[in-house]
Amino acid sequence: MSIKQNSNTPFKGVYTALVTPMTTDGEVDYNTLGSFIDHMIDQGLHGIIPLGSTGEFYALTDAEREKVVHATIEAVDHRVPVVVGTNASSTQKVVEYSRQAEQAGAEGLLLAPPYYSLPTMDELLEHFRTVNDAVGIPIMLYNYPGRAGVDMLPEFIESLAALENVKYVKESTGDVTRVSEIIRRCGDQLEVFCGGDTVALESFALGATGWVGGIANVLPAEHVELYNRCVVQKDMESARSYYYEILPKLDLIENSGKYTQFVKAGCAIKGHPVGSPRMPLLPATPAEVERLTAGL
Repeated sequence: MSIKQNSNTPFKGVYTALVTPMTTDGEVDYNTLGSFIDHMIDQGLHGIIPLGSTGEFYALTDAEREKVVHATIEAVDHRVPVVVGTNASSTQKVVEYSRQAEQAGAEGLLLAPPYYSLPTMDELLEHFRTVNDAVGIPIMLYNYPGRAGVDMLPEFIESLAALENVKYVKESTGDVTRVSEIIRRCGDQLEVFCGGDTVALESFALGATGWVGGIANVLPAEHVELYNRCVVQKDMESARSYYYEILPKLDLIENSGKYTQFVKAGCAIKGHPVGSPRMPLLPATPAEVERLTAGL
């Protein structure tokens, strides 16, 4: 079940944090990218997010990043929204990537704090204000302190919600109390997307309107089914039963310690090979693939 959306329609539903397919010699596989996007949309995904953490944005050149954005938007062809990850370690580069994505036709941007520099909250506010003022499309904040090294607490997210283009947050701490606290503070100013693979039911129960998942690359139909039961049908008893069925699979990848590696291996197991991750990440070992195959 696909929710037709455009840049004027609020984002909702399940958005896949899209893998970046690679060839056997380590180059970006743009042909597979297009066919894999078709598969994601055919399975009912409501939005596509290239160049997030699962998309290995950090391992791509500027030219590759730009080409992935254009190839993704072309392959999606307005069927669902494309929200581009435009993260970098400096405000200047984030602005550059964000303008580039907007000009290419992206409907939104996914923005985490700049990594490595560990900005203070005052500095981070100025960073997001600068990016906000540079673009005219919605921004989805990405709070994942485990990756970025900076935790955006609900009271700080509330201050960011005052910026014109900040409309969403992908809350990835795994602490579901953040969902209710952000909603309490921000009300209709900000929509919350679950950013954890093993807290989706809890997040939906507390008011999250969407789910951004890397494991959606592997189990897209399952993600959509859980969303439909929770949010569309509002049948929490049925949703809870279904959640307990798929939770071991989500947990297997989420808590593997090798998230991107397991996601890419899982895609191959499910019949949609997308290659290996780029170094410094290494492919899942044969023993890990065997364990993943048994678990999926």
